[in-house]
Amino acid sequence: MSKNPLSEDPELGDDALFQKDADAVYQELLARIGEGHPQPRLAATRRVVELLGDPQRSYPIIHITGTNGKTSTSRIIESILRAYGLRTGLFSSPHLVRVNERILVDGEPITNEAFVANYRDIKPYLDMVDAELRAAGDAPLAFFEAFTALAYASFADAPVDVAVIEVGLGGEWDSTNVGDGQVAVFTPISLDHTARLGNTVALIAATKAGIIKPAAAVVTATQPETALAELERASELMEASLAVQGTAFELLSNTVAVGGQVISVRGLAGTYDDLFLPLFGDHQAQNAAVAIAAVESFLGGGEQTLVGDVLTEGIATASSPGRLQVIGIEPTVIIDAAHNPDGARSLAAALGTYFTFDEVAIVLGVLDDKDARSIVAALAPVAEVILVTASSSERAVPVDDLAEIVREVAPETSVDDYDTPGEAITAARAWAEKAPRRGVVITGSITLIGDALVLAAAEGWTR
Repeated sequence: MSKNPLSEDPELGDDALFQKDADAVYQELLARIGEGHPQPRLAATRRVVELLGDPQRSYPIIHITGTNGKTSTSRIIESILRAYGLRTGLFSSPHLVRVNERILVDGEPITNEAFVANYRDIKPYLDMVDAELRAAGDAPLAFFEAFTALAYASFADAPVDVAVIEVGLGGEWDSTNVGDGQVAVFTPISLDHTARLGNTVALIAATKAGIIKPAAAVVTATQPETALAELERASELMEASLAVQGTAFELLSNTVAVGGQVISVRGLAGTYDDLFLPLFGDHQAQNAAVAIAAVESFLGGGEQTLVGDVLTEGIATASSPGRLQVIGIEPTVIIDAAHNPDGARSLAAALGTYFTFDEVAIVLGVLDDKDARSIVAALAPVAEVILVTASSSERAVPVDDLAEIVREVAPETSVDDYDTPGEAITAARAWAEKAPRRGVVITGSITLIGDALVLAAAEGWTR
């Protein structure tokens, strides 16, 4: 991802004055141990925030983990809270194009000026902890550890009324867990990052359950039985209340509509009908149900019905960039950050329900720590042709290797390979232009989605 510019937006206005400094900060952060190698420790981040005066304790936190749907659910929660008039902070990862996307204040990426100023404020403390860690024979702060401290400090500086914090990886030892979430939210849990989190759903769930704090409100999507057992165990241990989708709350219905879908949800404290959600996919309707229950838990302890007009606004203005997002027309080009098998299955299902393509070309790039074979198996049935490429990430599976996987898993699907995302996307768009009702879907990794957005903006065909 370091090959992507921090920003290529010529319309940043006064913020462009701080672009060079912001680029320098980002490069300094990138010089640390990367996100592909997270440190399974919490003490280092805890030491930084202690030196900073524990900024994460200056506002309430809604903490979110899971395997799929974390970012979308986080963004829907934030949108509803903002509709209530609260000043919100949102921390998510990774970014698509600009690193500022990871730290949102009131729904907007942090300005370059604030990004630089807040980093300069905390840098002496990062250096101090780096020195302490080296003296103890440990690795200095990693990228995500330093960035988490920056996010918490930025929200305190804003200041925000509430922060919605998305876990980077796992939960128990994730850097974000130095914050204590009054509400702990769990999206669906499945196998991913098995080398770090464990090779069973139960082990992964146990690690993620580490974000549950004493007396917290816990809201969870429908889970596999073994995962739910771990959440129940942790909730009981922490004397936390547990609300499970399907019993305590549920999605009553969702209907395809122009630009998204109309949903009805039975929440913890009320039923909310005919809400327009401008996101595609049945899974996004499920994410919205979880988000509503989380906001109910935060604002009224799960016992106070949300204000109808405010909820309607919050749902209707929610967005989730890079998730079944249409970025081009004539031909239609869709990007989706499906980077694991469950995400790929959700994408394949949504294409058949929410779009009317006769044929689809899939531009695919996968990172080397992902289950490429299962991703291909999920996508091949909806693909007329798969155009294999490698994103700008150093962790991208080489083109030849990924093409071989596609040919082995989907021998009846046409496969082409391209050295760069630009070449693959250009070829896919040319293919789609040759016949009506053809579409292009770019997927497989978040870094590939970022590459696609940069290309679309540069060539002027983005929506």
